[in-house]
Amino acid sequence: MSKTRALLLGLATSERFERTVKTVPGGEASAWRAASRYVAGRSRGEALDAAARLLEEGHGVSIDLFGENVCDPARADRVLEDYVQLAGALPPPPADAWLSADLSHLAVDTNRSAAADRLAAIATALPAGRRIQVGAENAERADAILTCVTEVAARGLADRLGATLQANLLRAPTDAEVLVNANVHVRLVKGAYLEETGSLPHGEPTDIAFLRLGCLLADSGGSWSMATHDGRLREALLLARGTIPVEQLLGVRPEQLHDLHRRAIPTRVYLPYGPDWFRYWMRRVAESRSA
Repeated sequence: MSKTRALLLGLATSERFERTVKTVPGGEASAWRAASRYVAGRSRGEALDAAARLLEEGHGVSIDLFGENVCDPARADRVLEDYVQLAGALPPPPADAWLSADLSHLAVDTNRSAAADRLAAIATALPAGRRIQVGAENAERADAILTCVTEVAARGLADRLGATLQANLLRAPTDAEVLVNANVHVRLVKGAYLEETGSLPHGEPTDIAFLRLGCLLADSGGSWSMATHDGRLREALLLARGTIPVEQLLGVRPEQLHDLHRRAIPTRVYLPYGPDWFRYWMRRVAESRSA
C-alpha cells in the first residue's frame, strides 16, 4: 500500500483532522462539494430522492445512515428509531430498496446482546423481501458482528439480513461457511481496513482470496453478491460462474454500473447519508489511490 493511501486512511479515522478542516473558513463547504459525489445527502429526504433516481434507472439501492463507534445505549436507541423510520419510508415493492448499517452504530462494543436486539428490530420493521446489510468493520469486531448476525438470523429473520465478508481476512472462508449455513445473504468485498494481524496484504494476495471466496459462495448455492469496482475480478467471476449481482458505491465508476445494467446483470448501489459524512469521504479519497 502506498504511503499516501495509508496516510489518508489514517486521516479518515481522525476526529481532530475533521474538526480542523471544518473550522477553516470555507473548509467544510469545499469538502462537501467534493464529498457530495459519494454521499446521497445530509438528510433522509435527500437520500430517498437519490434512491428514487437510481431505482428509476433500474438499479437496486442499499441506504445507510452514517454513524459508527457509538457507546451510549440511549444514543444507539435513537439510531434504532431513525432506522425504523427509514424502513417505513422506503418506496413500496417492487422497488428494490434495502438498508445498510454498521453494528458499532448500534453500540455493539457496549452490549452485544442489545445490539442484536436493535438489529432484529430493524429487520422486523422492513417490508417482506427487503434486507438490512450489516457492514464490515475492523477485524477486532468480526466475532461480535458474526455472532449478532447469526443470532438474529436464528430468530427467523435470515431472509431479512445480509452480512459483509472481507476477503483480506484470514478467517473469511470459515465465516463464509457460517453465514451460508445460516441462510444469510453474503456481500463479498476485498476489505478496506488496515489490520495489524490476521489479514492478507492488499494487492494480489487479497485479489486471489476474493476470487476463491467468490467461487466458494457460488458453489454453495447461497444468496450472495460481489461488491467491487475491480473490473478484472468482477469479469473473472462472471465468466466463471455466470450472472452474479454486483454492488457498487455511489459515485465510484458509475459508467461500470450502467454497463452492467445494459448486460442484464443485477446491480445495487450503496447510498450513505447523514451529517457524519466527512470521514466516509476521506475513505473514498484514500481508496481511490492505487495500492
